Amino acid sequence: MTTAVELLRTTTGRLAPDPAANRLVPLIARGAARRETLAALALEEREVVAADRRAFLHLAGRPDAGPECAAYFRALAEGEEEAGRRLGPLLTACGADRPGAADAHEPLAGCRAYPAYVAWLALNADPVDVVLALTANFAAWGGYCEAVARALRQHYGFDDEACAFFDLFAGPAPDLEHRAQAAVRAGLEAGRVHEDLVHRYGRLLRSYESMFWHTLWETDRERGERTAGR
Repeated sequence: MTTAVELLRTTTGRLAPDPAANRLVPLIARGAARRETLAALALEEREVVAADRRAFLHLAGRPDAGPECAAYFRALAEGEEEAGRRLGPLLTACGADRPGAADAHEPLAGCRAYPAYVAWLALNADPVDVVLALTANFAAWGGYCEAVARALRQHYGFDDEACAFFDLFAGPAPDLEHRAQAAVRAGLEAGRVHEDLVHRYGRLLRSYESMFWHTLWETDRERGERTAGR
């Protein structure tokens, strides 16, 4: 019988993104992304954090979540709350906290697709299936955050406080990993894991994650074309 640890590992492996799918993180890593793009990234993350926190709290409160899944989603919600507190210095470093900057930022549809789908999962998917799909996606997200935090220090002169948002997600999270294992173990024992749906959810999360970064990369490219055309 497949164990929770094995299922989490194989699911994460099967849903790993194409390394070439994310064009923005390498651009930031080289110091070539525009500061306006970094500001847009910070502003879009602010919306994602708020939306995901509400989705995780909903999942934690669902009657069919069970204590193990509920604990996992409460931990995620607490993480999003901490992330929200860390966004302020990042917004300041990017110049996105200037008067009128947030109002002037037009929401990017490609960046809003990911939190919209997380909200859909919170309403429609079995909580343990969401645990598996999210855990698989978080593996790539952590790597992106690590690369961005390093680049912000090396190429953009951001201090530790300004990088704290990305630092939060870049490091290992053993407590969250243990909570995920407990949730999946309980789901397996109850016969609640639907692997075909897990892979569907995970594939879509991966696609929407890629869309988030690609949308910002396209925004950066379009800014460059407009500048060159002057």
